[in-house]
Amino acid sequence: MIMKSNNKIKVLVFPAGEVNSIELHDALSSCVNITLYGASSVDRHGPYIFKNYISGLPMIYEELFFDRFNELIDQYEIDVVFPTHDTVAQILAENQDRLHARVIAADQRTAEICRDKRKTYQLFWGEAFCPKTDQDIEGFPMFIKPVDGQGSVGARRIENEQEIPAGPDRERYVLCEYLPGEEYTVDCFTDRHGSLRAVLPRSRKRTLAGISVSSETVEQTEEFLTIARTINQRLRFRGLWWFQVKRDKKGRLKLLEISTRCAGTMCMARAMGVNLPLLSVYDAMGLEIEILPNLYHAAADRTLISRYTLDYEYDTVYFDYDDTLVVDGKVHLPAIWFLYQCRNENKTVILLTKHPTDIYADMKKSCIAETLFDRIIEINPQKSKAAYINPHRAIFIDNAYAERKEVYDAHHMPVFDVDAIEFLTDWRR
Repeated sequence: MIMKSNNKIKVLVFPAGEVNSIELHDALSSCVNITLYGASSVDRHGPYIFKNYISGLPMIYEELFFDRFNELIDQYEIDVVFPTHDTVAQILAENQDRLHARVIAADQRTAEICRDKRKTYQLFWGEAFCPKTDQDIEGFPMFIKPVDGQGSVGARRIENEQEIPAGPDRERYVLCEYLPGEEYTVDCFTDRHGSLRAVLPRSRKRTLAGISVSSETVEQTEEFLTIARTINQRLRFRGLWWFQVKRDKKGRLKLLEISTRCAGTMCMARAMGVNLPLLSVYDAMGLEIEILPNLYHAAADRTLISRYTLDYEYDTVYFDYDDTLVVDGKVHLPAIWFLYQCRNENKTVILLTKHPTDIYADMKKSCIAETLFDRIIEINPQKSKAAYINPHRAIFIDNAYAERKEVYDAHHMPVFDVDAIEFLTDWRR
């Protein structure tokens, strides 16, 4: 499949509400030759970040799923689908022949092995990086994890025989040797020819619910490369994939798991100049790719981020200048982002100011274009800004409480302080 030069590649992320779907969004939404879509069966964070978002799909196990999924693919002329969950990746890989778009994932056998840790360890039994499992483990402590789990869900350290599940429940888990050392994720890329093109290790310094929230790039040692090459030889990947390893008590890397989907902290590869999701799309479309990592060290630390929707529609924005658009002599970046967002949405933007000196000269010094505003209204400091406002489908943004109160009392319209600009910011793209 070769991309036509005059068409954008249409990419669907499914499901589109998880942490790794946010990474796919951030990696692909700004690419000029890609139109990005998100879709989910259950709405989570997707509607807040995907400009093109489709909700209400059947669950992947439901009988009508593939009919409805193909209808969506045909309706939006989707070229490639990015699955964001291991089970979804496996099911879509198993049903690639039924789908009307290419799935960015490994082949069926690889997806099945990567989804089952017991099969993974059996495939690599005897390799130096394969951990001891089940009967081969010598003494406690041990580590127990679900056969088909991900993100450390259900995994735990056990100290004695009594903590090992008994009966039929035992088959749901695999026992592994306890690994006390540092943990790493290694982001990889395999092209359509089967060539391993990228091996990018990063630390997992701190995790939250199994997701790395503090990470640093680490040196690409021969030990990482050997493991990556061996995995790539035994399995058939296409595009991005990753594996996790942890050091044993002797400092040797041992395999934890392998996955064929995008990782939430794959943003670290992008920080090095390697956009693995974008390269995966290009490879899926039959294009030749090049990988040029930047030669520096990168670190990241993540926490929760909030995004908002307000059920108030407005066409006009009245905006203050001093301590709102310019704060401590510098342009306030959230404010300028929001003002350009308004321009992109064809909203009327009016600068309403009591600036004490020449507003036009000072805007020029701050590199703020007059044309950013539909009107600039200079007001006598003794007068109320409320007198200059038409409240119909309008909002007012000003750092001064007294100004906001006057406008609110006069018009009963929404008013916002500078800190509230984030509630008006639209992250969808």
